[in-house]
Amino acid sequence: MTTNDEQLHIRACLQAIEAQVNWGPAKDWSNSDFEKLAEQIAAATGVQLSVSTLKRLWGKVASTHAPSLTTLHALARYLGYADWRTYQQQFRPPVPAAMEGHQAVNKEVVQDANTGIDPVAETESSPTAADASTATDPSFDNTTTVPTPTRRRQRRRWLVAGITLLLLITIIGIMSVKRLYRPDPSRFSFSANKVVTEGVPNTVIFQYDASAAETDSNYIVQTWDFSRKTHVPKDKHAHSAMYYYPGFFRTKLIVDGQVVKHHDLQITSDGWLGLLENDPVPTYLKNEEYLRGDSIGVDSSVLLRYGVSLYPQAPRLRFFNQRDLDTLMSDRFEFETKVKSNFSQGAGACQFVQVLIQCKDDIMIIPLAAKTCTGDLNLYACGAGARSKDADLSGFGADLHEWVTLHVSSKNRELVFTVNGKEAYRLTFPNDPTGVVGLQYRFPGVGAIKDTWFRDGDRVYDFGTR
Repeated sequence: MTTNDEQLHIRACLQAIEAQVNWGPAKDWSNSDFEKLAEQIAAATGVQLSVSTLKRLWGKVASTHAPSLTTLHALARYLGYADWRTYQQQFRPPVPAAMEGHQAVNKEVVQDANTGIDPVAETESSPTAADASTATDPSFDNTTTVPTPTRRRQRRRWLVAGITLLLLITIIGIMSVKRLYRPDPSRFSFSANKVVTEGVPNTVIFQYDASAAETDSNYIVQTWDFSRKTHVPKDKHAHSAMYYYPGFFRTKLIVDGQVVKHHDLQITSDGWLGLLENDPVPTYLKNEEYLRGDSIGVDSSVLLRYGVSLYPQAPRLRFFNQRDLDTLMSDRFEFETKVKSNFSQGAGACQFVQVLIQCKDDIMIIPLAAKTCTGDLNLYACGAGARSKDADLSGFGADLHEWVTLHVSSKNRELVFTVNGKEAYRLTFPNDPTGVVGLQYRFPGVGAIKDTWFRDGDRVYDFGTR
């Protein structure tokens, strides 16, 4: 794939995202628009792109570096493709119009076809040498045989269109031949072993055998996040990776562009875990700094010990409780928790809080905010979602200076969200039911949790201060 091709695909991808979010031209987007887009991409793909990365992509921040493959994978998946490669394979550049009155052919497509012709640069006042000789030859009847500038342009456009179409047919043919090859999964092996059973940070050693691959295009995808997609040589058999955050990961071995093996990997938190999010290594808090008898919480005094201020931008406080929950399923449970966030000054005025119910290869992201800030919320649950832009999410507003009770009921894929005893929203999710494996809470700077539990029939899973 040439550089021009890649740039063409990236521009088309960004334009498709602009059309999908429907916020107007990206040149007019504010910082909060890019923040919302980052949240939507994370909710849809599990990949957290930074605001600065998105701004560089759209040219709001100068950059001399091409976007990483991780970023491109996330953009493609946000648009509904499996990955960037799939997007490129299914991408169809605009076919140039050959009739007068249609838009001129895309210059980059013409140049990529190596025609050397720029039809837009040709004008009526600058005929080619061949045209000039024909026009001055007295043996020709100028009233019937001299090509007009319009006809010359039409011929050139037909020529460019034909060459471009032939090039597209050739590329499609090559890709079709490649798709005929499918590696046999039985000829490969893949497994993963944690260095420690519980907690983070943790090292995972992947054992694999890709020696039967036809090429050396073999990768291990370590999470749903393609930033952990790592090339592994076919003549090697081990790869080690660090995990700094808890989670459930469907790791994969990709051989010659096809997933041949997968291995479910759960990094547990060993009870409640509190941290301040940083990239790539978070700041882990001590148990005694957030375990408070009947609740879990962090206040500004804890942040002060780490030299962290709430101003001008509050740090991203996260609580995790990732563990084995046996047969608890996403389509059959009750969940309840109480949350509080006392910080509402400066950039924290809206008290945006998120409660995440983590599932095997899926997730639910439930927002809470101050009552005055419910016009900028996003709800996501196992393939379904709602945005304040086109849905009433005001029920997720509350006074977070006091304890707020969030209740979620799931039955036959229908989810009912209740805040302080009042129904806030309900939806039916499309994804296949899967196991529930843990919780995550996101606070701006400070926050607290208590009285958290799941129920499945008569069985109760208590998330106390263990």
